[in-house]
Amino acid sequence: MSLRRLLLRLPRYLGVSGSPRRLWWSPFLDTVSSVGSWRCQSSRSPAHWNQVVSEAEKIVGYPTSFMSLRCLLSDELSNIAMQVRKLVGTQHPLLTTARGLVHESRHNLQLRGLVVLLISKAAGPSSMNASCQNYDMVSGIYSCQRSLAEITELIHTALLVHRGIVNLSELQSSDGPLKDMQFGNKIAILSGDFLLANACNGLALLQNTKVVELLASALMDLVQGVYHENSTSAKENHITEDIGISTWKEQTFLSHGALLAKSCQAAMELAKHDADVQDMAFQYGKHMAMSHKINSDLQPFIKEKTSDSITFNLNSAPVVLHQEFLGRDLWIKQIREAQEKGGLDYAKLRETIKAGKGVTSAIDLCRYHGNKALEALESFPPSEARSALENIVFAVTRFS
Repeated sequence: MSLRRLLLRLPRYLGVSGSPRRLWWSPFLDTVSSVGSWRCQSSRSPAHWNQVVSEAEKIVGYPTSFMSLRCLLSDELSNIAMQVRKLVGTQHPLLTTARGLVHESRHNLQLRGLVVLLISKAAGPSSMNASCQNYDMVSGIYSCQRSLAEITELIHTALLVHRGIVNLSELQSSDGPLKDMQFGNKIAILSGDFLLANACNGLALLQNTKVVELLASALMDLVQGVYHENSTSAKENHITEDIGISTWKEQTFLSHGALLAKSCQAAMELAKHDADVQDMAFQYGKHMAMSHKINSDLQPFIKEKTSDSITFNLNSAPVVLHQEFLGRDLWIKQIREAQEKGGLDYAKLRETIKAGKGVTSAIDLCRYHGNKALEALESFPPSEARSALENIVFAVTRFS
């Protein structure tokens, strides 16, 4: 049974029903010089994200949900799940994270593990080094590469859980009782640490020092990226720091691109591929993750039916680009014009941003990174796995 099927049972255990309240994480990007044209999508490329993922899963051998059953069914995690149930009825973000994993399939699919498996199969075994020939291989993928995909998802899920920790010093009366938030924080810390511990144990079992170094550095990048997100997030007056698009890209790579990029590189290292192949895998993971993040940032601005009450991140790609084109002074003026007594009028501000150049520039930037990912794939031989990786890029760079 895959993690996705287990997660689908989670609402019954937690008493969750209905659509979740959407969370928007703070993002962060190089200048938009020479965005380039978007490579034309093949007419045979699937238009819908779920179809792309479903076809890719068939190629790697089984549906992608990489958190191991040994981890999920352990006594420790069972105890945590029982404690999480006590949060039902509260407003702690840990419940929203659980709901998001179940309902928000477009943005929370376990994409990272799937990409690691696909690029492992696309590269195949090394022709220059025969030391891996005795490894177990299923559907063209080494068992150690499958373990790596699982570890990548464990780290990512642990980060999502840890991001649900509430800053108790900023609580308001509308957030609910303090004891609920304190209890939820304890569970978030405990469950996130448990997942990270399992990931570290899995890394040690791979017995590859370079892979351990790569994933350890990716984890360090994640922490640094989240720190930057928190330090540049909007204050009470909704005035964000003037980070610029270059800084945005640097910080977004740390918080959203490093894990996938370095996991793809590590998969090539496990198969004993040379430095050139490792670098191409790294480049694909980096640019694919950047495209995926920008696509996510664009959703509030390009959806045909958007609720007036939906919020969006003021440090997201379209907003940062809008601010850069507009200038700092005019941006602050627009923020103040959209402010009301009850807070910020996001519907009004969204229409203001859509009227500028930020949204179209973000679409161009998403396609630019998609093209870079496709260029990296050209070094891999044609195969079903490579086509699936290309289709994933097409899916996140398609906006019509």
